[in-house]
Amino acid sequence: MIKNNPYLIYILKFTGAFCILYFGTKAIIGITVPGGYYSNWVEQYFNYPRLLRNSLLHGTRILVGLFGMDTYLRDAYHVTMVGGRGVRIVYACLGYGLLSFWVAFIFANRGSFLKKLLWILGGCALIWFINVARISLVLVATNRHWKPLFTMDQHTVFSIVVYAVIFVMIWLFQRLEKKG
Repeated sequence: MIKNNPYLIYILKFTGAFCILYFGTKAIIGITVPGGYYSNWVEQYFNYPRLLRNSLLHGTRILVGLFGMDTYLRDAYHVTMVGGRGVRIVYACLGYGLLSFWVAFIFANRGSFLKKLLWILGGCALIWFINVARISLVLVATNRHWKPLFTMDQHTVFSIVVYAVIFVMIWLFQRLEKKG
């Protein structure tokens, strides 16, 4: 039954990959935060959410620095303007749900391993860069006392923008798949 239904196979692959990535990340976060079910071993060797947060913090420093503004990392969660205010990067800021969606989409589709790997890496890099740009804008806006452009929360605006970008990437992926 399942073998003869490519749509069901696709849905199962997509849903399975998304759940493993998304809920797996939540599990890693849960066991790398001291207290509860904390695992020092997992924190030392598999704490990729910390690596993602560090890359976002350093990426923000670099991007804001390109515009002549000095920043520093106050701690493992904050990027701060010299002489000004900072922003805190919490787990909700990492974009792991968006990244999980993108990776699951590519995984569930047909294609060679190399093709999928390139699309996954390219899409994740673009999502990461958009997140760095968002955090940078929030940092500058906070320090320059800019009024919000939207009445929505900046996390919601970020998600809408990234899902729009993901749907464009999906369109490109599908279009190139039909040609190739």
